[in-house]
Amino acid sequence: MEIQNGIELQRRIDRTHESPLFYKIFALVAGGMFLDAADVYMASSVGSSVLKSGWATLSQESYFLSSGFLGLFIGSLIAGFIGDLKGRRVAYQINLLLFGGFTFLAAFAPNMAILTICRVMSSIGLGSEIVTGYAMVNEFAPIHSRGKWCAGVSLIANSGAPITMLLCYAIIPHFGWRVMFMGIGVIAAILWYLRRDIPESPRWLMAHGKSDQAEAIIEQLEVNGSDNFDEPQKTKRESVHHSIGISLFVAIVAVSATIICQYTFTSWVPTLLVKRGINVSGSLGLSTLMMLGAPVGCAIGAYLVDKIGRKKTIVPAFILTAVFGIFYARQDTMAGVVVIGFMLTTCFYVLMASVVAVYVAELFPTVFRFRGSGIANGIAKLFTVAMPIVVAWMLRVTTTNMIFWTISAIALFAGIVVWSMGDETNQKDIG
Repeated sequence: MEIQNGIELQRRIDRTHESPLFYKIFALVAGGMFLDAADVYMASSVGSSVLKSGWATLSQESYFLSSGFLGLFIGSLIAGFIGDLKGRRVAYQINLLLFGGFTFLAAFAPNMAILTICRVMSSIGLGSEIVTGYAMVNEFAPIHSRGKWCAGVSLIANSGAPITMLLCYAIIPHFGWRVMFMGIGVIAAILWYLRRDIPESPRWLMAHGKSDQAEAIIEQLEVNGSDNFDEPQKTKRESVHHSIGISLFVAIVAVSATIICQYTFTSWVPTLLVKRGINVSGSLGLSTLMMLGAPVGCAIGAYLVDKIGRKKTIVPAFILTAVFGIFYARQDTMAGVVVIGFMLTTCFYVLMASVVAVYVAELFPTVFRFRGSGIANGIAKLFTVAMPIVVAWMLRVTTTNMIFWTISAIALFAGIVVWSMGDETNQKDIG
């Protein structure tokens, strides 16, 4: 009887239309993810500012920036275990409290040691938010538009990059870097207050035998009606048949490849191009043109993941990343660099929207979803820490073309893994 009740509750949450409760959850998650993106891009501007002013040495700046990646790694893992074992709501509140509290305290840091400690702690919250935010939307969204809403969060989050860059350019030279930390900390506190009555995920409650509590939340999600699947052929939905080991391998490969390709390209392209006699680092306009591919890619990913499916969106994006990576290595004109750079950026952010925001969380059943997502994101962060060392070594022993070819090889490998081993999760029960 309990199993039958659980199946019926599962069908009810899958059939819901977007409700005021869902819109509230989406807005609060998107707001938190926007702040997180703003914080990531703000860190590099703050690092440059404290170095230029003499407040920090080059070594201290590098520790400050590296501490952020360490915090992201720790936060990704912690969020996974807390979210699965203690509940989504607990993890969701703790991460913003850590992030907002230590970001605000960073504004009053008396020296670089304290600033770096604050950075580690706030980044733990930041890493947790990335895991919990996408998974929360995934678990509350109607099954027919789950991909669109999760990818929509990615679109909003990634718009934080250009906005933050402009704010840093306008604020830091005139008012100093402390104002940026203070502002983000205050906004995070407001967002945390608004999140105080966010409900627990009904999928988590059902997985832990709390059907009555789950049903009360599902009733709030049903206020705008549900799809009617009374006909026999429509009552059965295909479920994803999870193998935790395979799903974890696919998730690690897909997320790591996405992050490695995107990070290596955006962080090292100016250096790599200068070595070939093309200097784009001094041109804000040309860099901005290439970065316009970010919102375009997120929008494309948000449209396609529900329309044609997860794998049919992700695999072509990986293949196109491989193709454009090879083309990029052959460019010797500014026009070619910008055009192919725009196409590559678009592909990267199609992957950010479809892999990181949507697909990874769907690969795992509810009881393991946060841990699976956290492990995949955590390992990807470790690769991010290692990439500067690897790229610097490759620049010494080989040509710049080899780095672009390596990006292409990584993307192609990830596409093959997703296509051959990954589950198609579009319009399917995820457990």
